[in-house]
Amino acid sequence: MNLVRTPQQERFFLLSLAGIQFTHILDFMIMMPLGPQFISALSINTHQFGLLLSSYTFAAAIAGVFATYYIDRFERRQLLLRLYVCFIIATIACGFAQNYHMLFIARACAGAFGGILGSLVQTIVADSIPFERRGKALGTVMAAFSVSTVAGVPLSLFLANHISFLGWRAPFMFIGLISILILFVGYRFIPKISGHLHHVQEGSRFRQIYDILIAHKHARAFMFMGLIMITGFSVIPYIALYLTSNVGVANSYISLIYLCGGIATLMSSRLIGQMADKYGKVRVFRVLAIVSLIPLIVTTNLEPVPLWVVLINSTSFFILISGRMIPAMAIVSQLVEPKIRGTFMSLVGSTQMLASGIASVLAGLVVTIAPDGKMEHYNLVGYGAVICGLLTFWLVGYIHNDTKKA
Repeated sequence: MNLVRTPQQERFFLLSLAGIQFTHILDFMIMMPLGPQFISALSINTHQFGLLLSSYTFAAAIAGVFATYYIDRFERRQLLLRLYVCFIIATIACGFAQNYHMLFIARACAGAFGGILGSLVQTIVADSIPFERRGKALGTVMAAFSVSTVAGVPLSLFLANHISFLGWRAPFMFIGLISILILFVGYRFIPKISGHLHHVQEGSRFRQIYDILIAHKHARAFMFMGLIMITGFSVIPYIALYLTSNVGVANSYISLIYLCGGIATLMSSRLIGQMADKYGKVRVFRVLAIVSLIPLIVTTNLEPVPLWVVLINSTSFFILISGRMIPAMAIVSQLVEPKIRGTFMSLVGSTQMLASGIASVLAGLVVTIAPDGKMEHYNLVGYGAVICGLLTFWLVGYIHNDTKKA
């Protein structure tokens, strides 16, 4: 296995992977605030717009399952860059889509390639960085995940509103352009990673995948990651709507809220990773899992308050909710041997995407809009998220014990 050898090589290696993570997550997040523009430009209804959102998520989940058949049979760097090229093409195709059906297909393709990329990036980090330093490394990569999650709203609104001749197409073109730049950086700094190919795979490939899928310790890991995603994504999609309709925050300040969250998570992710390496990944995860429930409960029960109170709570929410993923991914990545890590992480990625989609759908069934335009029952969504968060606190102990036996 060829690993990065110097601190400088490792830094550029991780930044390349972080860039890939940033673009494919951003490609998903930019859709959410552009609903009114899509509905108007494409003459669609809210249900069809919901299908556009879910096409990315569920395509990513399905593609992740399909990828388990081949992901451990190819050299990591070559597979990553080729998939990234396909993702870039699909994203640019979204910007050129002429109607709803063309956009739907392009979004599904982007989701399929993006979903595999996310799992593959995490697999490469686990293959290349020793477990003792993996928290810090994943903190660097997950910082891109956090920033893209919270920066997608203001960035997409800014591009769509200020590049008028492109409108909703502008964000896709922008992502396509920066992805091309990141592709060249990745080609230069991501090394060949082929150690997993030295292991002999015996028996039917379908049997190998089935054994990975049904193993008790793997099933616990899938449940663990699924609950983490449900805790966050049952609440996140409806934050902007709740703040404007119930808390009285002006639409013009929504971008500021997400921007503050993005800057804060960028600064906190590496720190959380370093703390996980120093104090123990299980301990740090458990602290974050419990403390994150405070801003979660506040978010879903917030009454009209000054903007500075909203900013403090929302920034804390984004730091803590996204921060849980750093020690969690470090723990889960150590659960299997390198020869099956790609397959396992693909299944983990599919679980994450499927759980986030299900969380949004279930929350949408609970939340209602009252005649006065206010959201109702958002607090019930928050209480459900708290239960899921508490379950992750309990499950992580079992996952940790499984890693010691692996």
